[in-house]
Amino acid sequence: MKKYIAEFIGTFWLVLGGCGSAVFAAFISVPGGENTNEFGLGYLGVSVAFGLTVFTGAYGLGHISGGHFNPAVSFGLWMGKRFPSSQLAPYIGAQVLGAILAGFFILIVAQGNPNFILDPAQSNPLATNGFGDHSPQGYSFMAALLIEFVLTFMFLLVILGVTDKPAPAGFAPAAIGLALTLIHLVSIPITNTSVNPARSTGVALFCGNPALIGQLWLFWLAPIAGALLAGFVYHNVLEDLSRPAVAPEPEGEN
Repeated sequence: MKKYIAEFIGTFWLVLGGCGSAVFAAFISVPGGENTNEFGLGYLGVSVAFGLTVFTGAYGLGHISGGHFNPAVSFGLWMGKRFPSSQLAPYIGAQVLGAILAGFFILIVAQGNPNFILDPAQSNPLATNGFGDHSPQGYSFMAALLIEFVLTFMFLLVILGVTDKPAPAGFAPAAIGLALTLIHLVSIPITNTSVNPARSTGVALFCGNPALIGQLWLFWLAPIAGALLAGFVYHNVLEDLSRPAVAPEPEGEN
């Protein structure tokens, strides 16, 4: 149960820190409904915020649950023979519930700003993910599918690599946080960056736009497919190559 609670809290922290920074601080609201980035975080700041959530969450809670905070990560570790199938469902359930609570919390806090309007016509209310008309820069369905698949694939390769036995100990959360920052720098303009089905679900449920909820399937399918492929590739192609050779025993010794 401690593992599931840690995954719940860690995913809550990821969505609150990442999506919260996008909703509250990426663009500063001004009277009249207009926005200015003069004092806002912008894409760079939001990317760093997402990375920091994983960096801090993994150091704080990773020793309890492994610090997945993402259904795609759980699937990828399972495919890579690092995680038992019996814990997939409870881990994913805890992650999704944590993300939903964070989405609701962000909405409640945002409504405390008199200039905040949850406009379903916006492309990405509450930092939701989307494609086509709901992509921040109008990217197509195919572009969204490809970028989410490939970036999640690379994210899991990083995770599997830095948590492998030959990897330097103690640096995994830093490398994973930096990888997530880089992923957001690449793909915020395309899909607003998911690579995490729980993160996408948690805010979409409160965005007020049924069309965005209807696009959620892509942000489950593409990240999980990318993660599964990464787990398969790392375990079957890369994992043995990354392990140091065992020195032969001297002759004459048992």
